[in-house]
Amino acid sequence: MRLHDGRHTAATLLLSENVHPRVVRELPGHSQMRTTMDIYSHVMPALAREAADRMGALLLPGEGGLTATRDESGRSPIGRAA
Repeated sequence: MRLHDGRHTAATLLLSENVHPRVVRELPGHSQMRTTMDIYSHVMPALAREAADRMGALLLPGEGGLTATRDESGRSPIGRAA
């Protein structure tokens, strides 16, 4: 694995764990947050879905709690066989 691959993997994982992009930007050494967001935008749809789920839980408490991003154990189903 090349150093570049490790940095890319680390940045992707951090973004998928909701680490603020401004913090992640520093890992690969990007001077502009826009560069980071352009490169790692593929991670953002999942984060947008999770944000929507969280907002729904805040606005509609007691509506089940199961979401597209969390199962009954509270863990993310991403990466697990369906």
